[in-house]
Amino acid sequence: MSTPTAPHALTALEQAAAVRAGDISPVELVRHHLDRAEEFDARYGAFLTRTPEAALDAAATLEKAGRGTSPGALFGVPTAVKDLVETAGVVTTYGSKVFAGHVPDADAHSVRRLREAGTVSLGKTNTPEFGCCCYTDNDLAGPARSPWDPALSAGGSSGGAAVAVALGLVPVAHASDGGGSIRIPASVCGLFGLKPARGRVSSGPLGAEVNGLAVQGPLARSVRDAAALLDVLAGPEPGDPHWAAPLPPGETFLGHAGREPGRLRIGRYAVPAADGITVDPVCLAAWEHASRLLESLGHEVEDIPTPFGPEVGDQFVTAWGVQSLGRAVGPEQEASLRPVTRAWRAYGRQVSGERFAAAITGMHRATRRAVEATGAYDAVLTPALATLPRPVGHFDESGDPLVNLRRQSPFSAFTSPYNMTGQPAVSLPLYWTAEHGLPVGVQLAGRPADEATLIALSAQLEAAAPWRDRYAALF
Repeated sequence: MSTPTAPHALTALEQAAAVRAGDISPVELVRHHLDRAEEFDARYGAFLTRTPEAALDAAATLEKAGRGTSPGALFGVPTAVKDLVETAGVVTTYGSKVFAGHVPDADAHSVRRLREAGTVSLGKTNTPEFGCCCYTDNDLAGPARSPWDPALSAGGSSGGAAVAVALGLVPVAHASDGGGSIRIPASVCGLFGLKPARGRVSSGPLGAEVNGLAVQGPLARSVRDAAALLDVLAGPEPGDPHWAAPLPPGETFLGHAGREPGRLRIGRYAVPAADGITVDPVCLAAWEHASRLLESLGHEVEDIPTPFGPEVGDQFVTAWGVQSLGRAVGPEQEASLRPVTRAWRAYGRQVSGERFAAAITGMHRATRRAVEATGAYDAVLTPALATLPRPVGHFDESGDPLVNLRRQSPFSAFTSPYNMTGQPAVSLPLYWTAEHGLPVGVQLAGRPADEATLIALSAQLEAAAPWRDRYAALF
């Protein structure tokens, strides 16, 4: 059987519905997406490793097991896992040639949850070395390129996942975000990206928690798909250092995507906390457009001062520099790392324990003040990025790494503070440039552990200003 629309043009939930209805089998669905990945991956850099044989075997197993069962919301749906996360029996490189032959013997909890939900991974998506950059490039697969203009970077560090979803190589993908790494490529690639609250998704058993900045979450072409994947990923595991408050019994994030959010109070600001960053006028236009759309839906939108002070920049850099040392590399292998990775690690080694403790303490104080300052609002609206997408060569690593790092700053100016607070935040593709038709995202940050309201509000915005037809140009 075949679906009336090309399978890759369907949302993840539509694909799963087609499997349940018998309109397409898991094997047919997986094979279709594998063929599409074969066609586009080399040009756009979505994957570091593709696993076609394992994917077809898993799909065949699902096909047999699905008979007579009640499969879940994403049963049979192809997906992919970011290559910062361990997958048993599959090369997991962390974006580094130092780990080119590394094959874990155990899954990350998130990977196990994806498999138990009946999704089928087609492989590991492209990421910068150790996920340390807001663009995606490495010495193994090269850069991930924007599907809208392959001369442009797809953003990072979940750039490969974003490319895979935007091009329909998979309908929804696993990603992670330590300073904007879901929201940045979502903005660049025209996707809905959701950074969950701290403690919502387990990073165990091997994920680092030294600063609490990073969390795993979904990249999708629709809010409902992202909510469904979050339902799969969400939930604490024994030993996790952070646990987000769960939804009430019987509720799901997908269920909230079908609820009206009611009239909400939205605060908005567009001045970055970090000094010296000028926001591109097009990013401001996208922010103004989203503000008007929110008002047209009956929400109260108010200007507020930037809730973060400039000190959070240094605190984040200190925390991130120490985090860069979390991946063990032998002294003889250090020279094989990329220049920016080496620069981060060299900086991290210079941070004393006293300085690191002061940075983490200061970060907690600053973020508590920010959460209190915005406590009267159901959500906060900002630009997603302070800059438009940049050419792949803009992030060249052959020169001074500090120049490279400064060039990254406008990409994370609005996103990284919400990794520090641990609040959930999303990027929505509500605006497109008039001249080149490039997506420009806006960010909504929610109350602590309140993804539910963000999802309901995002679904309302998607219904009011649908972006699905935009992908026709890529399909």
